[in-house]
Amino acid sequence: MLRPLTHAPIGRTLVHFSLPLWGGYVLQSLNTSVNAFWIGRHLGEAALSAAVHANNLLFVLIALVFGISQATNLLVARAVGANRWALARRITGTSASLFLCFSLLIAALGWPLAAPLLHILGAEPATSALAVDYLRVLFLALPPMLLLIFVAAVLRGTGDSRTPFLVLLAVALGDAALNPLFIFGTGPLPGMGMAGSALATLVANSVGLLGLLAWLHWQRLPLWIGWRQRRHLWPKPALLRCLLTKGLPMGLQMLVVSLSLMLMLSLVNAYGTQTSAAYSAALQLWAYVQMPAIAVASACSTIAAQNLGAGHWSRVARTARTGVALQLLLTGACAALVLVFERPVLALFLPEGSAALEPARHLNRIVLGSFMLLGVSNVLAGVMRSTGAVLVPLAIMVAALWWVRLPLAWGLQPILGIDALWWSFPLSALASMLLSLAYYCWGSWHQAHLLDPATASH
Repeated sequence: MLRPLTHAPIGRTLVHFSLPLWGGYVLQSLNTSVNAFWIGRHLGEAALSAAVHANNLLFVLIALVFGISQATNLLVARAVGANRWALARRITGTSASLFLCFSLLIAALGWPLAAPLLHILGAEPATSALAVDYLRVLFLALPPMLLLIFVAAVLRGTGDSRTPFLVLLAVALGDAALNPLFIFGTGPLPGMGMAGSALATLVANSVGLLGLLAWLHWQRLPLWIGWRQRRHLWPKPALLRCLLTKGLPMGLQMLVVSLSLMLMLSLVNAYGTQTSAAYSAALQLWAYVQMPAIAVASACSTIAAQNLGAGHWSRVARTARTGVALQLLLTGACAALVLVFERPVLALFLPEGSAALEPARHLNRIVLGSFMLLGVSNVLAGVMRSTGAVLVPLAIMVAALWWVRLPLAWGLQPILGIDALWWSFPLSALASMLLSLAYYCWGSWHQAHLLDPATASH
């Protein structure tokens, strides 16, 4: 269902649009966490470490494609806000072709490069041996996974965040049901270990994508591109250039985050398997604590883009203020809930009686509050990106992670020992928030252009 975001009260619109986004992000993380539960609890700490290595590497390789989906979301939202459905359809067709080509290319290259990439990452031989088959099957799952994300991004650009949530719910339930069947086997179906977990992801996402496309065809939504509209799938050079120039910096921001986490993992690995397992278990929790801020930031970005398309600048400023307040409330509540149930929840991702549980609790208490600060940066960056200002938010992220977090994590170890790794998180989050506030208040993001005026007029 199409839901214009340009007239209803900002607070109510933001809550209604954010909640399905939050649920969708949680469900996407559940796919990873379900894998971690079955792998960590039943296949051991080495297998859990292998899954974390593989998932981090996969995220690095697909980050740029995610950026293109974000650019598509904003461009569609701007066109819908301006009530220009023909332009929105051209944007959808061009980005669909680009997205499909990228996802197939990454999947094709990833299969033969899985083992060398894990070696470059520095995974131990035992970890690498477990991760290779798992990662290769995940690469096969990339096209349906990414196309599902793409279609969801287009729908959200039109104001519909509910339909993608329902599809992701079905995918998460299917993934959870298939994991034990493919990992351990049943009847004539042989057990496939870690590769079975990745196969569950492949099957669930493929079925979810086909179901969503069938529903869109049946509904005949304005942006549906059928056989008669196939000309829109031929990429338009101007739109292609815009998707790349705006999408790649947003993808690079995700890449910067992911690469910093991988380098942090290499620092953690130096302290042994127990510390690595503790960090891996905490990462599972942190993904959920960050979900409210990410959902609110994404909602703010789409809402701001639609309102910019409609020429409602005053609603953009109110969206930013309301988004910051909402994410602080939601992220703070999630962090408090995690602290209350910290021990049993962390234990879900570790073998019974694991010695890594107490180290995981220790580092979690140091890092947890930093996600409220990062949430402020995320929301402001989301609003600023809706205008087309994508380079400065990227620079702020690079500064916070590569000039603050990683140098502190490495340089403070002679003083703080392993705690230097954990304290680098809140310190870098504080730097990111202050820089984002400064650019929002005094920067030139208002003058940026998401789509060249000459292109938008055609």
